[in-house]
Amino acid sequence: MSTPAVSETPPVSPEVIARIKAVVGDAGWSEDPMRVDPKLTEWRGKWKGHTPLLVLPKSTHEVSAVVKICFDNGVAITPQGGNTGLVGGQIPFGEILISLERMKAIRDVAPTDDTMVLEAGLTLLDAQQIAEKADRYFPLSLAAEGTATVGGVISTNAGGTAVLRYGVTRDLVSGLEVVLPNGDVFHGLKRLRKDNTGYDIKHMFIGAEGTLGIITAASLKLFPIMNSRATAIVAFDSAQKAIDLLVRAKQETGGQVEAFELMGRYGLSLVLKHIPDTREPLEGEYPWYALIEVASGDPQGASAAMERLLEAAFEEELVLDAVIAQNETQAAEFWRLREDHSAAEKAEGAAWKHDISVPLSRMAEYMEEGKAAIEAFLPGARLVAFGHVGDGNVHFNVIVPEGMDAAKFNALRDEGAKVVHDLVNAYEGSISAEHGLGRMKTNEALVYKDPVAVAAMQALRSALDPKRIMNPHVLF
Repeated sequence: MSTPAVSETPPVSPEVIARIKAVVGDAGWSEDPMRVDPKLTEWRGKWKGHTPLLVLPKSTHEVSAVVKICFDNGVAITPQGGNTGLVGGQIPFGEILISLERMKAIRDVAPTDDTMVLEAGLTLLDAQQIAEKADRYFPLSLAAEGTATVGGVISTNAGGTAVLRYGVTRDLVSGLEVVLPNGDVFHGLKRLRKDNTGYDIKHMFIGAEGTLGIITAASLKLFPIMNSRATAIVAFDSAQKAIDLLVRAKQETGGQVEAFELMGRYGLSLVLKHIPDTREPLEGEYPWYALIEVASGDPQGASAAMERLLEAAFEEELVLDAVIAQNETQAAEFWRLREDHSAAEKAEGAAWKHDISVPLSRMAEYMEEGKAAIEAFLPGARLVAFGHVGDGNVHFNVIVPEGMDAAKFNALRDEGAKVVHDLVNAYEGSISAEHGLGRMKTNEALVYKDPVAVAAMQALRSALDPKRIMNPHVLF
């Protein structure tokens, strides 16, 4: 796949490189291609960047010192977490690359306060396990959780599978420590749920994609562990009926629905084709499926709620078929069918990825109209629609038509994205629901974003980073 055009960052002087190396010591930097190259390529191969130096600080003090050197000398920086981003915002093109992978300290776990303070290099899976050891639950979960880092998901305001009940990453952060573009440190690691003393500064950095500073640590909210959990795969003849069931599920369970993941038949068929050890969840084949997960504090509550929900759904003819996982192993098998969609798509060849959101009440209508629009634009295009329908987010992806040259297909990407995103805009949606804008969508977003909002973002960025050294090619 060809690399999208990007502007290059000016070369960094040997003197600045030497000063940075002195700050972090021999273990804190690398120029070894074997060490550096994996961090320069986006996992789908869409971007391949380069950097004069990979910097691996082990403390906030070192991050601050490195950033100050760069600020004083006008040297640009790209921060990177687990390199799981899908819009290219973590890939440097001549900038100093700062990875926080060595910053993995657990600074505090306070079950009474329902918070934990973790450094940015820990993965989401680490965070979940740390919470569990404290008899608490950290709900942020996504397919790349074994690699995606705390700092990275906060910087992109990732969504995940439990948004329906717990909210997006922004809702799970009570405080941040951030190195600002001039090297100053914002000490905002509060464990408070209520602090009404002016601007809530932490929210500036959540979803800012590393443009306003480098997150080095976070205070994260914890929740009680649920004593029962029920997972089901449900089949429908239309996406609208899936949404109708979601509305009923939220009411029927009293808000206990943690996940409601929608999958079309074609996307599921690709998972079954390309992902080993997967199998049909139901006896028949159906147009649409949903993975539903309910959790309860009552040891028997989740199963009872799921059974009531599905019994009523069958009576009202909302669903065609359903199966409830009988154990954790089967539940994990169901989740694989959803989480391995991206890997299965990759095996089919080139694809245009669209991470969009529209109001839930109009989602089924959008997907029907969007499918028709894409097929009219490119006959033979294969559409895979799946995602966190519970929060209005759907991955609306287009795979190259069978037999079409990948280069010709990729050359149409911008026109194809306009077809999808013009319709999203008409439905009062967003062209980026959870992945951010990065390099891929920054210029495109200017077409759809409120000009007043863009001006405010530009003013904020200019105030904090007047030299524009932080991730300079991302965001307005």
